[in-house]
Parts: sequence; structure tokens; C-alpha cells
Amino acid sequence: MRRLALLVSIAFTALNTTAQTKQVALWANEMLQNPALKSAHVGISLYDPATGKYIYQYQHDRFFVPASNTKIITLYTALQHLGDSLPAVRYAENDTAVFIKGMGDPSFLYPDFGYQPLFNYLSKTNKRIVLLPAVNENERYGPGWGWGDYADYYQPERNEFPLYGNVAWINYNKRGYHVAPSFFHHPDYFQLQPDNSAGEPVATRDERRNFFYLKYKPGDTAKLEGEVPYITGGLKDIANRLQDTLQKPVYIGSSWPAGANVRIMHSVPADTLLQPFMHRSDNFFAEQILMMVSALKWDTISSYKVIEMMKASSLKDLPDTPQWVDGSGLSRFDLFTPRDFVTVLEKMYRTYPKERLFALFPTGGKGTLRAYFREHPGTVFAKTGTLNGVVSLSGFLVTEKGKTYIFSILVNNHRSSSTNIRRATEKFLMNIRAKY
Repeated sequence: MRRLALLVSIAFTALNTTAQTKQVALWANEMLQNPALKSAHVGISLYDPATGKYIYQYQHDRFFVPASNTKIITLYTALQHLGDSLPAVRYAENDTAVFIKGMGDPSFLYPDFGYQPLFNYLSKTNKRIVLLPAVNENERYGPGWGWGDYADYYQPERNEFPLYGNVAWINYNKRGYHVAPSFFHHPDYFQLQPDNSAGEPVATRDERRNFFYLKYKPGDTAKLEGEVPYITGGLKDIANRLQDTLQKPVYIGSSWPAGANVRIMHSVPADTLLQPFMHRSDNFFAEQILMMVSALKWDTISSYKVIEMMKASSLKDLPDTPQWVDGSGLSRFDLFTPRDFVTVLEKMYRTYPKERLFALFPTGGKGTLRAYFREHPGTVFAKTGTLNGVVSLSGFLVTEKGKTYIFSILVNNHRSSSTNIRRATEKFLMNIRAKY
């Protein structure tokens, strides 16, 4: 009798699973037939971690440009290797000097972070400050980035010692303007450009030098808070900016002093960076995360080395071997499959407390999902991705009955608006939420 009951239970479960799969397939087909997606390249994976089985898959093994869904892989790398707090610098002292070497910490003098242990340390010391060169094998831009985007806020340069997020913060309103860092608030670096034909005020920069412009219509009282990446330059440029900020000399050295006790100074708690990194899809934080991991492991900065290490270890069991080239997803060289993302998301789901993990992802009405899933906040915890012709969404779905599913929906080569595609995706996921 017990065996018969077990067989009946298994058969009933199988029937329910089959019915569920058919229903999800109908909703997926409705989404795929939406005019916004009908002619696009689409991949879908929906997975139940409780059973270890996929509920629905469509072109799940095809490669897609994922845009900022790449940040999911970067987040996994950070959770595995950064520890509780960010590495600020390697440093050592002797009787006369303080020696520091950058480790890629993006929080240094970034306006969002009030806790600045390195700045406080350097401000208070009466010793000479000596900046040492890091071994940095990265170029300032990642492979496949748009070089024409040099003045756009979302593409700051990568370097070993960021200051102020590697951008000039330009604020304009009817009372005037202000530029930070202060060394750019100077006629040698900044110019107002009144233009009667201008629309909204726009901040920009020369391509080949750190000279910034604010184009505006005379009499315009509109408010502008612009972020324009600056050219980071070499070690001398970093030293000059640091010197200007500290209001004391900063010297350049070549090596640690003999017998130096080299230590690592940490800055902010890791999650205080990881949350805004994911919620606002911060490309600068993404790139610097890979650089910090590399600096920690090898005292050499190389995003390529970190990527290869992850592919040979934590990501070696991915269903499909990805082409992964940067931390942010700005590159169109990045290629992943939907089931790759599901696999990584499941790894994180089984490794880290749900309360911590879900808090790192945007949810309905917040971050990059602020316009979506607003009627059901706390239902979808997912990372968006957007490039021209690319829309992606991967993460976790919590249903009405309390089940958690893992999903990845990647759309390439669409000719519609990202809003139309996201609305179709939203409807598909909300149908699953309400039914299961």
C-alpha cells in the first residue's frame, strides 16, 4: 500500500509538473509573439531550485550579448573574493615617509561614501607621502567598448587609483555652476559655452584632454548634475590630483623601502558598494571590482587574469563556455547563454543567505526596476541589461505561493523600445507569480 501511495504521488506530481510546463509555455509563446519581440533573437530559462529541474527553456543554449547582466558574474566574483570590506591600498611606513600603492578601490573620495579611512590617514600624517606604481595590465577602456562614449557618465576610465569616481562632477543652476574635483574648477580646465540654440544644458569634454564644457542657453535656469569622465593619465597625474586634494606634497617612488612591513588598508564594507553597483548598474564599480580582486590575489591588476581564474574554477561547470571580457557588460564581445546565468544565480542562491543576496538585486519600484513590478515589490529580484538592440533580465522570482524560481530572459537584435520588451517580460513573469 505504501508503495502504491508513493507511485500515485509521483504520478500526480508528474502530471502537475507537465501541466505547469504547458501553462508556462503558453505564456512564453504569448511573450514571444508580442510585436516587440517577434522578430528578435530571444532566449529563456526558467528553473526551479527546489526540484533542480527547468520548468521552461527556449533557445537556452544560444549565446547572447547580455549587456549589464554580465554584472551578475562580476557580483559572484566579488562575493567569492573581496571579503567583508574593500581593499583601499597597500601601504607601509618608515621613520620619514608613508608609502602607498593603489588597489583599484572605487570608493576613494566618491561622494556617496562618507567613510574615508585612507583620506583621513593621509590627511593626518606628518610624514612624506610617497605614491608607488601598481602593476596595471589593464587598458583604460575594456575590450569592445565604444570609444565615442568617452564623455558619457556611464564609461569612466579604469585605473589603479581612482579619485572621485574618475569623473568631473559638474553642477549648474540659476545661481551658477560648480565643478568637483576642485582642480577642474579652473579656466584652464573648464569653460561655459552659452548657445542660443541649445536645449537642456549639457556637460561634455574634449576627446584628447581634460577640458570640460557646459553648453547651455543663456537665461536657462534648469538644473544640471552632470558627470563627465576625465582622462586619468599616469602616476604623475594621480599624484598631482591627490596632492591637490590633500593640500600637501605627494611624491612618486619606485619601490617599497628596505624591510618594509607592507599591509593592506581596507575602506568601506563590501556590500555598501555591491548594492549600488547592482541597483544602479554602475559600470565603474563593476570594472574596479575585478581590478580589486586581481590586486588582492596577485598584487597585479589584470581583469583578464581574474576572468580566466573564474572560468577555470568557480565557473568551470557552466553548461556553455562563455566569452567574458569585462566586468560591466559594456562590451559586445561578452557572450553568455540564459542557462549560464541560471547556473551562476543558483550557485549564489545556495551559497549566500537569501536576505543578503536578494538585497543586492533591484526589486520592483527600485533601482533599474523602478518603473517595473511596482505593484508587487519583493517579488522579482533581478539585474537588468540594456544596449542598443539588447534587453536582458535575469534573477529570482518569488511566487504568490512562496516558491522561488530562477530565470534568465535575454533579447538581442530587437527593433522596438526597451520599454515595450520589458513590459512583455513583466507580464510573463507576473503570470507565473500569480499562478504558482
